[in-house]
Amino acid sequence: MMPYALARRQSIPATRRQFNRDRFGETSQTHRRRIAPHVAASITKGLSAASARLLLEGDVEGRYPGRNDAEEGYRLTMALAAGASQPGREWMPADFYRALLYSPTPGGEWARRLMRGKGPEFAERKLAWMLAKARTWVQQEAPITCRHSAWEAIERVRTAVERHPWPSRKGGASDLKNMSVRLGLCERGGGLDHELSARRQAELMGCAVRTAVLSNRRLRKAGWLVLEKSGAGSETGSKWRLCSPGPDEAVGAGVTHPPATGEAGGAGPRVSLAHTDTRNLARLVSLDAFHHYGHGANGARLLTLLEEEEGKSRAELQTATGLDRTTVSRRLSALVADGLVAEVEGLFYLVSALAGPAGVMPDQQVLQETAKVRGTAGAGARRRARHVRERLNYRRWRAERRSRHVDVVLRLVPAGVVDVVTGEIIDPAWEGWDVSDPYRPVPRPRWAAAA
Repeated sequence: MMPYALARRQSIPATRRQFNRDRFGETSQTHRRRIAPHVAASITKGLSAASARLLLEGDVEGRYPGRNDAEEGYRLTMALAAGASQPGREWMPADFYRALLYSPTPGGEWARRLMRGKGPEFAERKLAWMLAKARTWVQQEAPITCRHSAWEAIERVRTAVERHPWPSRKGGASDLKNMSVRLGLCERGGGLDHELSARRQAELMGCAVRTAVLSNRRLRKAGWLVLEKSGAGSETGSKWRLCSPGPDEAVGAGVTHPPATGEAGGAGPRVSLAHTDTRNLARLVSLDAFHHYGHGANGARLLTLLEEEEGKSRAELQTATGLDRTTVSRRLSALVADGLVAEVEGLFYLVSALAGPAGVMPDQQVLQETAKVRGTAGAGARRRARHVRERLNYRRWRAERRSRHVDVVLRLVPAGVVDVVTGEIIDPAWEGWDVSDPYRPVPRPRWAAAA
């Protein structure tokens, strides 16, 4: 018999534990063993890198939390089913069974526990149903195969954002700024996935960090935003993904479209079908003139709807934005007073200094003068300087934390107890003690004291 083979209920010695670590990893449990490379490549064929890592390592990042182990396992398995249902790389049910039920993968622990409790037939039927459900959900969205298809996906989300009503109350203006800024980042990145920190987001939105964080919370709850990986506790930003909360948001008539003539309630005045220009809005909201105490996000939103040659009335602007009548009137009056908008016979036009070939074109000099009049000049520069100081302080704190000695050993035997020349104990209070280690003194045995 091998020296490490022990009887049941007997403790495993340190040599056996080290043998298990060297062979299987950090733990000796069979379901956590390392899988051979050729087997791992076989059972992860067709999966993305993230899905393969989720199958082979489990939810090590805590992206699929639940109220208990069963709920966490179900969510993780549904994520694996979605990864195995991508167009052109769909798995057969037998492949799904092999990877989760008949291979010791950490991602299939919930499925194997289900098989042990209710049998293999029930577990296979359950996994087949989850795979079919995930495939139906994946087929609802068009696959992203190239950069142009990614732009099409971004454009669908942009259309949904521009047609969605964003009331100024309850943070609607901040949420619209948030989505406009993120859409610009996604277009430059070529996909709905993007990385953004809270401070950088606040600088792009022209608001406080707390406002940006609360806006993210509302958008996540509404389904516009998904947090893929949090950047808390690190020097990198969080990883996000934009999405549309429902299929009806990006297609069909928007909220600003009037009912058709001849239908019930359709005998109304014809109004313009203008909507928020999120591209121009993202360029305006970070400027000092559109600070919260300046013209604000609603003023920038109205400015993006105006043109130099074709005027719009208050009713048209109110219908296009969904804002209150008093809000529209107050913001227009402030824009006219600062020389950013011209009013002629009840219609409002964009001044030539801000007019561009495709809507509003920000003029730094004109908008800087407006910021001085409104008392918001320099707000963006002060915010950026404060964020630079906060980043430096955070990096300094992390460096000091890494170099800090946490395990401080207390010296129990004070100096002067032992003669440094002869090594004898001078203090009678320490007679009968072994003080060779001043940090861990131990009493001497009786036979040693007698000798």
